[in-house]
Amino acid sequence: MTGDSREFGVGGIGTRCRIDIDEDGRYAWRLTANNGRVIAHGATSHPDDRACRAAFEALCEQAALLTGSVQHAAESNGWVWRLRDRDGHLRAVSARAYERHSTCQAAYDRFRVLLVGLGTVESVPWGDVH
Repeated sequence: MTGDSREFGVGGIGTRCRIDIDEDGRYAWRLTANNGRVIAHGATSHPDDRACRAAFEALCEQAALLTGSVQHAAESNGWVWRLRDRDGHLRAVSARAYERHSTCQAAYDRFRVLLVGLGTVESVPWGDVH
């Protein structure tokens, strides 16, 4: 794996951050790859679009300060990754459970590189609100 965030579509076509509105009218982000597959979800929802976008942008800017881990998924036999801020609050989660620990770890490592890359681009590649 290289540290070059362009590998993951940062700053060009490809990776997009999309905002979803849940049934309670709250906003949450999800990061999608160029093939449309969801890479990660925000761990919390926000009262409006602006707050949601600001939370994702702050996540990107603070990527180096965040800690994470791969752990066994409580809801399945797979593995998931979780990303926390310095206060221990959950900030991002893997979009799915992985069958193997090593595959989950590799996905987590790629996400971290992507997050750092997104923190250095002029503007986050936003997708449409769904």
